[in-house]
Amino acid sequence: MPKGQSFELSFSENWTFYALLLGVGFIITFLLSGFSTQRMGMTATSLANNISLVIPVLFSLLIFKTQSRPFDTLNYLGLVLALGAVALSTFKKSSEKVSGKGIDVLLPIVVFLMYGITNTSINYLNINYIKSADRTVPVTLVMILGAILAGMTVLFIQVIRGKEKIALKNILASITLGVPNFLSFYFLILALTAYGNSGAFVYPLYNIGVILLSALVAYVFFKEKLSILNKIGLLLAILAIGLISWQDIQGIF
Repeated sequence: MPKGQSFELSFSENWTFYALLLGVGFIITFLLSGFSTQRMGMTATSLANNISLVIPVLFSLLIFKTQSRPFDTLNYLGLVLALGAVALSTFKKSSEKVSGKGIDVLLPIVVFLMYGITNTSINYLNINYIKSADRTVPVTLVMILGAILAGMTVLFIQVIRGKEKIALKNILASITLGVPNFLSFYFLILALTAYGNSGAFVYPLYNIGVILLSALVAYVFFKEKLSILNKIGLLLAILAIGLISWQDIQGIF
C-alpha cells in the first residue's frame, strides 16, 4: 500500500456505503454481461459494453462539468471517432447461435446502461468523496469488498441450489481475476484525479487503450486475425486519441 495510505472501514463516512454499493453494482453488471453473452452472443454484448462509454462522457460534459480545459471542435470530433473506433475494432463476425428470445433482446441494452452507470458512478465518487490521493486505496478496497460480498452471496445461493461447487481452482481463478480488477479501479481513479475528474477525457482513452492492448496481445500471442473493419477501427482509435488529447500532445512538444 502506498506510503501515507491506510485502510479503514468506517461506516460513519458516507463514501463507505456508496463504494460498497458500487462494488455490488459491478458484480451485477458482470453477471448480466455473462447472461447476455449466453443468450444474445459475444458480439452484441461486447459492443454494448464498450460503447457504454458514451454515458460517463455525456455526464462529465453536461452534468459534472469537470473538464480541466474547455473542449473544442477537435476534441468533440475525437469523441465521435472514439465511438466509431470502439464499434468497428470490437466487431466480430460470429457463427454462434443466439438463443435469446423475446425480452432477451433487451439484455445488451441493460448491459450498456449498467456499464455506463457504474463508470459514471466512479466519476461521481471521485468528484465528491476522494478529495485527496491518500483516499484512493481505501475507497478502491471498499469497492472490491462490496464486489466480494455480493459475489460470495451469489455463489452461496448457487451452491445451495446445487448448481455450483466450491473448488480450489475456482478460488484461485477468482483471486487471479480480482487483482487485475483492483488495479483497474485503482489506476482509473488515479487517472480521473490527475485530469481533474474529466470523464470525457479519461473514459474514451481508457476504453480505447484497453482495446488497442487487447488487439496487440491477441495478435502477438494468439495470432488472431483482424478483419478490415477491425483494422479501420484501430486506426480510428489512434486518431481519436490524438484528437481528444491534442492540447496535451502539443504541450509536450
